[in-house]
Amino acid sequence: MLTGTQPQDARTATARTDQESRAAARVAELDRRLGDPTDERNELSYARLLEADEAGELSAPGERALDELGLGADFVPRAEGGRLERLDTLVRIMRQVFRRDVALGLGYGVTSFMAAVNVWTSGDAAQRARLAKILTGGGKVSVAYHELAHGNDFVRNEFEARPADGGGYRLHGAKQVINNASRADAWVLFSRTSPAPGSRSHSVLLVERDGLDPDSWQVLPRYDAVGVRGCLLSGLRFDGTPVPASALVGEEGKGVETALRAFQITRSALPGMAVGTTDTALRTVVRFALGRRLYRKSVMDIPHARGTLSGAFTDLLTCDSLSLAATRAVHLLSDQTSVFAAAVKYLVPKVLAEATQELSVVLGARFYIRDGEHGIFQKHLRDLPVLSLGHAGSAACQATIIPQLSRLARRSWFSDEPAPAELFQPRTDLPGLPYDRLTLASGRDALSATLVAAVDRLPGSSPEERAVQALALQLVDELRQLREASRALAPEDRTALAGPAAFALADRYAVLLAAAATIGVWQQASHDGGDAFLADPAWLAAALHRLARRLGRRPAALPASVDERMHEEVLRRFHARTSYDLYDTPLAG
Repeated sequence: MLTGTQPQDARTATARTDQESRAAARVAELDRRLGDPTDERNELSYARLLEADEAGELSAPGERALDELGLGADFVPRAEGGRLERLDTLVRIMRQVFRRDVALGLGYGVTSFMAAVNVWTSGDAAQRARLAKILTGGGKVSVAYHELAHGNDFVRNEFEARPADGGGYRLHGAKQVINNASRADAWVLFSRTSPAPGSRSHSVLLVERDGLDPDSWQVLPRYDAVGVRGCLLSGLRFDGTPVPASALVGEEGKGVETALRAFQITRSALPGMAVGTTDTALRTVVRFALGRRLYRKSVMDIPHARGTLSGAFTDLLTCDSLSLAATRAVHLLSDQTSVFAAAVKYLVPKVLAEATQELSVVLGARFYIRDGEHGIFQKHLRDLPVLSLGHAGSAACQATIIPQLSRLARRSWFSDEPAPAELFQPRTDLPGLPYDRLTLASGRDALSATLVAAVDRLPGSSPEERAVQALALQLVDELRQLREASRALAPEDRTALAGPAAFALADRYAVLLAAAATIGVWQQASHDGGDAFLADPAWLAAALHRLARRLGRRPAALPASVDERMHEEVLRRFHARTSYDLYDTPLAG
């Protein structure tokens, strides 16, 4: 494992430069090809994307552009002939798609990524090669974990893969609400392979469309959706469809383990992609606030409006910090990823949706308009909640955290070493994705340890730094209270069937992880000096203040200089056309 104190030799330094150079070039290539979304002459402008949404279609020019860019290869590991080497890089790439259209991001490719991770995690060489060929060739793969009758309790699923005479399996039953089911080249199907109860009764199958008996299966009718209207959501029904034994991914009966390891990767990655969606929402409202006059002033001059915009910007930085830590933890702290992934999948979509809802107040009546200059806002606001559902809803993520709380309270909190510096460095080299080292649960938490360790190391010379110190102390006190409450949980409250109080503890824990991530990012920015804004304690004070309030605390008011600095940066990035995340990336529009 890399640490912040290990020397770097020339070879590692070169590799680091190569990784970041590839990442930055790919992000720029994607942004350049997709073009300025505010330019109505662009076939991928917000106006054209809204037209596709109104028609319930995915943007055909958008899919064509992503085909030309070979986006499918970004979901395939480099070892299999693709471009995937770092999870945080994939997030940066897909953020460019999501900031334009959530439906295009999900409908073109992320669904394929969610399916493929099961095969990268547990598939054999032949399966990995076949899937890589499909994705690098522009094909699509769908994943079917759940059934409507059982929701996230997929161990109760009824869809069957029964052993067939002469080998292989016969598929029986239906799967619903599958993205791209009607046009996928292959499906990853979570299937019951034994009638016995329990988790050992399910397996994962990779089933290719070609060669299936056409009379034994069908695509079910499409579902209409409130958000992501362009996504092709339908289902599949099989009636004794034969598939070969080679369709089995991993070992029979190990489907739950395969799915849970895959979730650690997809839960970590998907929320960070959605940061691009709220980036667009913020940018849209800043444009409105600068151009709209009210009470003989611009809306931007109204203190409440300014505060709302700065608050949304702060939330974006917080969400990106937690996303960064979670995606890099898959590489660096793979034994701890299960709880981090669940926390980021639970908290980030929630915070992004709330921030976007708050921005709608500034936009006022224009929030309801479905076309024109500000029409993209209402589309993003409708689409964002979908990211809290999908293959792992908010409650399911909390249910992943709850059984680990008492173990963390006994073994980890206030005793573990803090996370390595590389966890918080957005552009630093990473080792490959360790699919084989992901564990289903952990008794360690180096991210919270970063929060605890920071209290004695934070400087306190400026008003902003003193505010950070005071807030960090409050948050460490929250962690101490969380430890005691988690230790006191009754046995029945240490399971997915826990009462509301245990779910509230999971919520508090996710917020504390976000606080630790922001502190880690700020500390590393201060050490390397590469980004003057991220090295400024003002944004950290703003982030910790909002997180403390989320926890029910009533922290002291921040110095006026914090609000001024955040407002200044909101305007600078808007006029410079750079992203509102940790990367401050140049944008086409």
